[in-house]
Amino acid sequence: MPENENTTVVVVGGGVAGLTLGMFLLRRGVACTILEKHDREHVENRQRAGALDASGVRMLRKWGVDEVLEDVGGGHGDAELPLLVDGEKRFWRRDEDDAESVFCPQQVLVRNLVALFLKEGGDLRFGSADITIHGIDTERPVVRYRDPAGSAKAIGCEFVAGSDGYHGVSRTVIPEDVLTCSAHEFGYAWLSILAGVPANPPAVMAVHSRGFAAQITRGPEASRVYLQCPVTDTVDQWPDERIWTELETRFGEQPVVRGPIAGKQVVPLRGVVFSPMTHGRLHLLGDAAHLISPMSAEGMSLALHDAELLALAVVKHVDEGDSSLLQGYSDTCLAHVWERQASAVWMTETMHESGDSSSTGEFRKRVARANLENLVRPRDTAAG
Repeated sequence: MPENENTTVVVVGGGVAGLTLGMFLLRRGVACTILEKHDREHVENRQRAGALDASGVRMLRKWGVDEVLEDVGGGHGDAELPLLVDGEKRFWRRDEDDAESVFCPQQVLVRNLVALFLKEGGDLRFGSADITIHGIDTERPVVRYRDPAGSAKAIGCEFVAGSDGYHGVSRTVIPEDVLTCSAHEFGYAWLSILAGVPANPPAVMAVHSRGFAAQITRGPEASRVYLQCPVTDTVDQWPDERIWTELETRFGEQPVVRGPIAGKQVVPLRGVVFSPMTHGRLHLLGDAAHLISPMSAEGMSLALHDAELLALAVVKHVDEGDSSLLQGYSDTCLAHVWERQASAVWMTETMHESGDSSSTGEFRKRVARANLENLVRPRDTAAG
């Protein structure tokens, strides 16, 4: 039999959601253990989309952990980021919140969160394999796993936080007759390319009759290129030369620097929400509970929102014996999630349907173009 340990919260998954939750709990003196199935090198180097809105930046500052935003790529509120509409350079309307938003390659934020969590004495266990969750309907759930040496381990806890992503084990513990899934498929996809070239400026997007395109920074020498394509496309249909030629066509006169392509995949655009986010002593957060269209760039911000709500709820329970926030966690999170999903659907349809009308028709394109004008400054407004 494995040796049993005990803690207050076991966090399953060491991505942005799990690490942020662990950091917040650590700062408030609540015992927690983070179990991550991959090794540290994998976790700190996996390439993921990255942007953090002003509310996320302010949240980290409020909790005193804004040092994790050092070296993430810098703010973009003061930069003039172009939107190319059929080759014509336009500029986004901005508000005060834009000045605090940051481009934030996810692997850099994760790396910084890992370093800070460990520096402050956090319990983070990489290489935790075969994780299983038991007894979420009891007062003391148990999480079992195998350590990197293959030894069986078990941790008893008060709460399990499932932050192990869309394909993780946490959500599968909730009975099928309890969990509901609501999903929306947009009907088009992104060809997502990781390229070994810098993005200059850090984010360029294009609306074009051939489809949406973008190049977003992923660090000083890397960027993500996105090309709208049919959901039926395969990567074999997109050799490197076709990718660069297509990006140049959709960008028009905006210069494109070609370089080595490290990876590519076809990603259908969709939104997914699972409900409830709580069952027994299990609480879901981040991608384990919801996926949002990448066009919104709100995945990390939603993860941070979930993490803060759950941290505050656990702290209130531990410090005051008050479980009201835990009982309301799912409803409170889902209200915010649906609000952001609505915004993401609007943004995704506007940016894609205002260019390529082949899937939705000319009427929808004209509507999307009208909506697009609400996002950009008038043509006679000089940049900067």
